[in-house]
Amino acid sequence: MKKYNSYQLFLISLIAALFVIYPDITWLPFDLGKLNESEKTNYIAFFILRYIFLGALVFLLIKINLKKIRTVDFKKRFACNTVISVVVYAIYGGISFLIYSKVKHYGSLVLFQFLVVSILSTLIGHIVTLYNEQRKREQEIEELRIQNLQSRYDALTNQINPHFFFNSLNGLTSLIRKKNNEETLTYVNKLSDVFRYILQSDKKGLVTLDEELTFVDAFRYMMETRFANKLEYRINIDEKVLSHKIPVLSILPLLDNIVVHNMIDSEHKMIIDIFINENNELVVSNPVYPKLSPSETNGTGLKNLESRYLLLMNRQIRIENKGSIFNVYLPLD
Repeated sequence: MKKYNSYQLFLISLIAALFVIYPDITWLPFDLGKLNESEKTNYIAFFILRYIFLGALVFLLIKINLKKIRTVDFKKRFACNTVISVVVYAIYGGISFLIYSKVKHYGSLVLFQFLVVSILSTLIGHIVTLYNEQRKREQEIEELRIQNLQSRYDALTNQINPHFFFNSLNGLTSLIRKKNNEETLTYVNKLSDVFRYILQSDKKGLVTLDEELTFVDAFRYMMETRFANKLEYRINIDEKVLSHKIPVLSILPLLDNIVVHNMIDSEHKMIIDIFINENNELVVSNPVYPKLSPSETNGTGLKNLESRYLLLMNRQIRIENKGSIFNVYLPLD
């Protein structure tokens, strides 16, 4: 609930006091009709004084209830407000008796009006306190939820790096053995770009498709170098969709899985297609060349990706295995 300044509280108090004293206002013409001119002036002056007194009490109680009384116990709050109202009523009664001795101005009706002010202030304070407590609990729950999601996301992201790290070192080892210094240097530079992107991914959740494809381009060089002419990437993405977002490192596990689970040699050339379909999904498609013996993998790649999509976008990826073609469909944000 928003915080009111003193000017706003003052206006609210005057309006509330006007509501409480309204029965007296309706009877004012009848009361004045029984008085002479001098008595009318005194009557109106004291009526205004009573209105100001009630307004001041409303202002005092609302301010105390919003800023000082923090208890959620309705009885304690009401008791506190009643004590304040009784004290103020006693002061008012003393002033009214000294200035204008008519019982009507400090009798049962006025006492009832002071009681109404006390009840209204108690209700306002109680409702505001309950609302603030509810908001506080909701914020705490939301913070815990975000922390939990972040922890789960960090754990899922960290599963990617070790597997990819060892595959990359194997490719570098192969180039070193060939003693092709120029190609090895380029490979190291691309490897540096890839690992820089991976290391910075812990600070990102969603990235643009343009960023992810720039990373894929560096990764593509490494894979095409590693497999010579046996592996090829065909990327066909319209520039119009490059600003769309996906979870960081969404494409890497798909490309890595292709290498892990398929034979790639001169008889089984691997052509990987990356494109956008009519449903505005990013599609990673490859032919299936199963290895003769099952790959040694814990199967976390696709599960990892599915989990991150649910965490970051609340959407699901689609996996389609046609036997000869394997497709993965990634929704765009």
